[in-house]
Amino acid sequence: MSTSGARSGKARVLRSHPLRTKLILATLALLTAICAAIGVFSHLVMSQYLTSVLDDGLERSAGRAGFRPGLPLGDAQLPEDPGTEAPAPDGAGTATEEPFPDGAGPMRPGALNALFVDGEPRRPTLVLEDGVAELLKEEDLEKLAAVNPDEGPEDLALSAGDYRVDAFSAPSGSPMGNAVLVTGFSTAQRDSTLASLNITMVVLSLAGLLVTGVAGTVIIRRSLRPLDQLAAVATSVSKLPLASGEVEIPVRVPPSAAGPGSEVGTVGLALNGMIDHVTQALRARQASEMKVRQFVADASHELRTPLTSIRGYTELVLLGEEVSASGRSALERVDSESKRMSVLVENLLLLARLDEGQRGERSDVDLTELVVEATSDAQVSAPEDQWTLQLPDEPVIVDAVESELRQVLINLLSNAHKHTPPGTRVEIVLQADAGKATVTVTDNGQGIDPEFMDSLFSRFSKADSARTGTGGSGSSGLGLAIVQALVAANGGTINVESRPGHTQFTVDFPLPGSGGSSA
Repeated sequence: MSTSGARSGKARVLRSHPLRTKLILATLALLTAICAAIGVFSHLVMSQYLTSVLDDGLERSAGRAGFRPGLPLGDAQLPEDPGTEAPAPDGAGTATEEPFPDGAGPMRPGALNALFVDGEPRRPTLVLEDGVAELLKEEDLEKLAAVNPDEGPEDLALSAGDYRVDAFSAPSGSPMGNAVLVTGFSTAQRDSTLASLNITMVVLSLAGLLVTGVAGTVIIRRSLRPLDQLAAVATSVSKLPLASGEVEIPVRVPPSAAGPGSEVGTVGLALNGMIDHVTQALRARQASEMKVRQFVADASHELRTPLTSIRGYTELVLLGEEVSASGRSALERVDSESKRMSVLVENLLLLARLDEGQRGERSDVDLTELVVEATSDAQVSAPEDQWTLQLPDEPVIVDAVESELRQVLINLLSNAHKHTPPGTRVEIVLQADAGKATVTVTDNGQGIDPEFMDSLFSRFSKADSARTGTGGSGSSGLGLAIVQALVAANGGTINVESRPGHTQFTVDFPLPGSGGSSA
């Protein structure tokens, strides 16, 4: 994976976290950075201060020995030969001995002094922390001899521990000649103080982060609680059946989360305003749909009488009058179109009655018998197709309106015939399982255009270019809309899957006592 891909993946993971989590993490990260900066700054300042105290002590020690720059040497003398007066290596001697007589003064615990005259050490003494004085070892003398008086104090790691050392050259005119005094103090106390400071800062920072994390979590959760109310309202609205004629949205953001004093309250007010606007739009849409449906119902009802008259007079002329061949052809065309228009009017009236809830009485319907009758009728009307039927051993009884189920089966089988070429194999299967009765109608036609699938059950939708047949051009686009409306009215569901060479409609109805929905 590339670096940009890894960064984008991390960004997606970060965006997927809740806002409260990101706020808490950001707060803790910022506080951690502040604590780390304070800790580093405190360590550096304290280290510089303690080191400057050691450096001042080194200068004062050198001054007492007559090696401090700018001060007269006074009566300071070279130390005696270490072979006669130096402390014994086994620790004999005490811190009260004066390695530098006449002004050098006593050495404190943790201090060292080494005088180099022409590169040779004179009386190199180390006083341990317990006050016992001993001679410096050879490897320590080599390190001390390399200390440059011109470079200032530095830290050295000696056999007895870490020391802060400094070298001072003898002033000009000194009887000591070419002499260099190296003096040093142990850094154990400085290092211990810095370690204690570091531990204290770490403990306090962790305690502060813990308290901030707990308190921040509580505060942020309480502050963002109104967002949960907004999300709950939006979720409730999204689950309302607004597409099926619902014109009232009963939920609103509560006043506690819809005030102008905060950002969340502003969002709550905006959401309430949007819900009000949507409600008004739904009411207007519902009123418009009701007008259209009423107009269609009234127009269809009014068209039934003249269409019946047209059909009657056409049939009367064809039966009792002598007309020319062209006239008979025209009259037969009028009769055919009037019949097709009558079917359209009846379908529109059926949809109007369903919209208004005008239906027949529900009863126990033998679905097996209906499937057999519908298949037999389809075989008679389309003998050129191959019809197969599969039924269960026992009758399948459902609670529904018989005429509506019959219409569903007729429309599905007619659809399989009209929109497929002659010789198409159509298979009808009825089965009862898992508390539901299932009817499938499958054909091996050309299939349905994928772009048409979303509007397949819409009124007046046509896709004859995808499924062509003998009667495809005469389709009104209401057959599947009626099927879906009738299936839903009887508590069922309908689904379709299609690909070239395979189209299957599946209708499910709840069986009595199965707990399924019913209209």
